[in-house]
Amino acid sequence: MTKILHIARREFVATVMTRGFMIGLLLMPVLLALGFAVGPKLMAQQTKPVHGTVAVVDPTGEVTARLREAMAPDAVARRRAAAVDANLPTALRDVGMAGATTAQVRERTAAEAPRLELIDLSDVATARAWLLDRSVSDQRLAVIAVKPNAVRGNAGYGSYDLYLAPRVDPRLEGGVYDDMREALVAARSAAVGLARERVDAVMTVARPQATTVTSAGDHQADSQFAQALPFIFIMLMFFGVMVGGQGLMTSTIEEKSSRVVEVLLSAVSPFELMAGKLLGQLAVSAVTLALYVGVGLVVLSSLAMIGLVQPMMVVYLVIFFVVTYATLGALMAAIGAAVNEMREAQSLMTPITLMIVLPAMFATPILRNPSSTFATVISFVPPMNAFAMLIRITSSAPPPAWQIWLTVVVSVGAALAALWFAAKVFKVGLLMFGKPPNLTTLIKWARMA
Repeated sequence: MTKILHIARREFVATVMTRGFMIGLLLMPVLLALGFAVGPKLMAQQTKPVHGTVAVVDPTGEVTARLREAMAPDAVARRRAAAVDANLPTALRDVGMAGATTAQVRERTAAEAPRLELIDLSDVATARAWLLDRSVSDQRLAVIAVKPNAVRGNAGYGSYDLYLAPRVDPRLEGGVYDDMREALVAARSAAVGLARERVDAVMTVARPQATTVTSAGDHQADSQFAQALPFIFIMLMFFGVMVGGQGLMTSTIEEKSSRVVEVLLSAVSPFELMAGKLLGQLAVSAVTLALYVGVGLVVLSSLAMIGLVQPMMVVYLVIFFVVTYATLGALMAAIGAAVNEMREAQSLMTPITLMIVLPAMFATPILRNPSSTFATVISFVPPMNAFAMLIRITSSAPPPAWQIWLTVVVSVGAALAALWFAAKVFKVGLLMFGKPPNLTTLIKWARMA
């Protein structure tokens, strides 16, 4: 046991103390910090507003004037600021950012709102010819053809047709839709004798912030974060397993190709060498995982959303990470011992990569029905079961505790089987050189040892 711990400490120190590991470990938090610092500034940069002329064919005679009012930069700014204020997350509202955010949006949209000149034309044919005429210097952008029943319709309201010039700014179509919607609603309200403010009051339904009730207390729910939480957990698992597993396989291949392993085997057994390397790289992955989980919890705490992550979720993440790493890490160690260089390992790594990627592909159907037969069955098929169970645990309908712990037992059994197989391959493959083996050869080695 002392030799195993000595090898593990050497593997851990040799990996952690390298410049490349330090850069890779800190790269993601640095990128996230830069994103939070630079992202808002980049988003706040003003873009050049759309300039040009738009023709309106309005047989009703009731839309053009209201459309001109709706297209005014101040009107556009008010509508967009109101939409942002209505959808602002509660966490930002609680720290007093609502007023500042809507003020910034109003100021920015007022500067970026299209500067459009509206002209009236008599019919669509004339308007289309006007749009195609490039002999003039003005920027002709589009033609809006209002339907005759767009304002007063007995059997239902019509809308409008939109004709665009080639290569117009893609923002124009969305802006025209918003402006026309505002103009048509105002015209229809006036036609039936209703005040527009009254219509807005009738149509507006404030969306409340949901409250999640737990035994530990109530907290504000965030549906978007709740939907993203399962994917965050499986990404943490994937990243943690791959960091340690790839490092384990790479160091094994390097030691074998440089013949250092022959010196090591004169002092320790193949199993001791494999176990020490597994423990050392497990510690490396654990440090990486702890850093990212810690940063995530700090961010959630700062946004008053820490209650969305229950403590047992983190406990299950750690348990499933350890057993999944033991399973897949052992298989990667066996591959590293069997091949002579990294290029030869790619074909053998394909099944392991699929084992990790498949649960992510199945995440959406599992989340839609976490208690379905498919979700339950895949929760007991190693090594995918750990990923699938994490998705179910972080979903809106967590599984019963007995299923979670049964999955842990199955995962431990799979890890022991993988360690047994890897130890056999490790014993034979470390001193084998020549043609790279395939999966059948590895199975033969396991039977021979």
